Amino acid sequence: MKLHTLLIAAVAAGFALLTLRAIHAVGYLGIFAAGLDNWGAAQIFADLVILAVLAMSWMVADARARGLNPWPFVLVTVAAGSFGPLAYLLWRERGPRAGAGRA
Repeated sequence: MKLHTLLIAAVAAGFALLTLRAIHAVGYLGIFAAGLDNWGAAQIFADLVILAVLAMSWMVADARARGLNPWPFVLVTVAAGSFGPLAYLLWRERGPRAGAGRA
């Protein structure tokens, strides 16, 4: 397994532990409520939403170029944030490179 794949998997695992702890402490909806608690938290939440939209746009374009289906990863991004792009980065390693096989 490549080093960058191991790093992505490690980040995903660490983030999963943090997410489970947060859900245990405040619940799934509590995570979103905290993002609207004050103006500073709302700014961070809006920033993360913008990044998620950019990541989803990139995933769709990259997946199409590789002949992969991006929609499961887009749905995971909408429901669980960074888990979608992290899972996509791991999944795309299994498929062909963009432009592979083209003349």
